[in-house]
Amino acid sequence: MSFAISRRIAGLQPSDIRLMTRECERLGGINLGQGLGDLPTPAPVQDGAIAAIRENRNTYALPEGIAPLRLAIAEKLRRDNGLEVDPDKEIVVSAGTTGAFAATLTALLDPGDGVLLLEPYYGYHLNTILLGGLEPQLLTLAAPEFTLHESDLRASLRPNTRALVVCTPSNPSGKMFGEAELASVERVAADHNLLVITDEIYEYLTYDGHRHVSPATVGSLWERTVSIMGFSKTFSITGWRLGYAVAAEPLARAINLVNDLLYVCAPTPLQYGAAAGLQAPPELLRELQAEYQRKRDILCEGLAAAGLAPIVPQGAYYVLADIARFGYPTAKAAALALLEQTGVAGVPGSAFYQGTAGEHLIRFCFAKDDSTLREAVRRLPRFRPAG
Repeated sequence: MSFAISRRIAGLQPSDIRLMTRECERLGGINLGQGLGDLPTPAPVQDGAIAAIRENRNTYALPEGIAPLRLAIAEKLRRDNGLEVDPDKEIVVSAGTTGAFAATLTALLDPGDGVLLLEPYYGYHLNTILLGGLEPQLLTLAAPEFTLHESDLRASLRPNTRALVVCTPSNPSGKMFGEAELASVERVAADHNLLVITDEIYEYLTYDGHRHVSPATVGSLWERTVSIMGFSKTFSITGWRLGYAVAAEPLARAINLVNDLLYVCAPTPLQYGAAAGLQAPPELLRELQAEYQRKRDILCEGLAAAGLAPIVPQGAYYVLADIARFGYPTAKAAALALLEQTGVAGVPGSAFYQGTAGEHLIRFCFAKDDSTLREAVRRLPRFRPAG
């Protein structure tokens, strides 16, 4: 006897990010595709989690998160983001930023509602929207600047558009949205009563003096914004699955109801580790920023030398490289050829676009130790044009 799968997942496909990781493992290559950072977790974060485990703090936490972590997040938001929030009513700790995103969509939108994504987008955003029975709607931002124009934003809205997703710094482009662009988001959102959902997981990874601006701090956006942030990238704990949503109390209450139903709570002892990490001196974050900028420059210089023209990112830890000159018919064909010829894995740009704009791009991750990056750079010149 066989059973039909749910119609909700009938159109979903595994991400090419996963495909390239599997292929890279099969060939024993260097994985610059998936965002698998291999930098060490800061000692205070490790020690905080280990101490919690040894103290037997292993039971369920409140669905919104342990009080010490919410208090530390509130202080971090005040200090670094310019947001004054109530740690008891306006913060929801979840199972990663993906968990916070899923809870937000489920709590605040209905099947059939339209959600506008800025393209290139993060694939998990698109698939979570589809899984929830929502309608993804796309606005393509032109490389290499990826500028958001208010006229384009207004023209992209449909009668059923209820929400807009803003990822800043962006995965995969590294684009950071400035105050002028976010002010246009505020005007459009106010005129059309849109929910604004942000993904700010890379907020501390910014380069060349670019300043991260949390959209919720711009004008009146706070009242209609869910700010989603996390610890995975900053503390190199992608496997811990810790993120959080910040929103005005009525929105946060609804998100936490769904968060409880979907996840019960984020891992309790790991929350203590994240809380300890937020107490670390600010110098730790500045050192992290400088380290990642150095790694970005190693990879971008190597890509350029190999003829894979990099779009130098303002933030996050990815680089989109233009591979059009190599003449491959698709980005996937180019990425697979690159892996076969050089042993270096990237992700096809088509994983971040619905149309053809990504077919001449490959995304690379530079969250690697310097020796791995330099070995990848040494190999890249082996890449050859399509035959």
